[in-house]
Amino acid sequence: MGLFTGRTLLITGGTGSFGHAVLNRFLKTDIGEIRVFSRDEKKQDDMRHEFQSTMPEVAEKIKFYIGDVRDISSVRNAMHGVDYIFHAAALKQVPSCEFFPIEAVKTNVLGTENVLTAAIETGVKSVICLSTDKAAYPVNAMGTSKAMMEKVVVAKSRTVSPEKTKICCTRYGNVMCSRGSVIPLWIDQIRAGKPITLTDPNMTRFVMSLDEAVDLVLFAFENGQSGDILVQKAPACTIQTQAEAVCQLFNGDTNNIKVIGIRHGEKMYETLLTNEECANAIDMGNFYRVPCDKRGLNYDKYFNDGDVKRNTLSEFNSNNTELLNVDQVAEKMLALDYIQDELAK
Repeated sequence: MGLFTGRTLLITGGTGSFGHAVLNRFLKTDIGEIRVFSRDEKKQDDMRHEFQSTMPEVAEKIKFYIGDVRDISSVRNAMHGVDYIFHAAALKQVPSCEFFPIEAVKTNVLGTENVLTAAIETGVKSVICLSTDKAAYPVNAMGTSKAMMEKVVVAKSRTVSPEKTKICCTRYGNVMCSRGSVIPLWIDQIRAGKPITLTDPNMTRFVMSLDEAVDLVLFAFENGQSGDILVQKAPACTIQTQAEAVCQLFNGDTNNIKVIGIRHGEKMYETLLTNEECANAIDMGNFYRVPCDKRGLNYDKYFNDGDVKRNTLSEFNSNNTELLNVDQVAEKMLALDYIQDELAK
């Protein structure tokens, strides 16, 4: 972790699942300080006690800042002396964003603008913003707000020298066992003897662990260029397969699965790389890099200078990626600390 030696890292929305994963990964390294920025003092206090208990020898590296990305003054208060930012603060629940779309705009779009503005003002060296597969071909308010967030990231990257502040974006799919995800719900339903509820058995979703989400952010940090969107080549599975894998691990009854139908704003499959992005996407092994369009606001360039050739890549979605079977999903889940802890109960 040489790049982080003695450095100060700020995580917005740092009390969430991603923030926990970063702290577990970084705290015992030679990083100087990790700042957790969020608006919920109870979650901050819980996190403070958690890491004082589990990692007492390094817990003093964590500093907590109360604030809201919607309020640029509170963001600025946490920025002094910061070297790097992982911007994870967001409204992420699809149904709640459908009912309160302006709230999603305030946090996901305007909040990102505030974070980037303050970062540029204070000379932060690198900002990695976290996006979602729902931002590609968005059909719901959450995905639309994240798509606009990505546009803000790319546009903002054009306003500052990358030598001063590098701004990148990562886009990834469902993170297994993250806060608000479906696997913990299914485990609770199995233990309560209730039916396991799923939306549509043929619906597909990308699957990845929190550690893989952190890996993607670190890849962007080390390899991304300002304005890039970086995507991990994640596998996927059907919702039915995932539910059966949970049943396999927790002795659930696969005959007790209840289909409840698609919720507000959900798609049958998700996309990590659109056909349009494939025109310029760069294959980097386990990742795709989508560089930003560096042309200026001279419309003649858009009318007179197009792309004669384009890549042969096609849309990368949860239907045409590798589809895991029940055993493969169960094996992937068994590698998660959350699942191990639940099985130990």
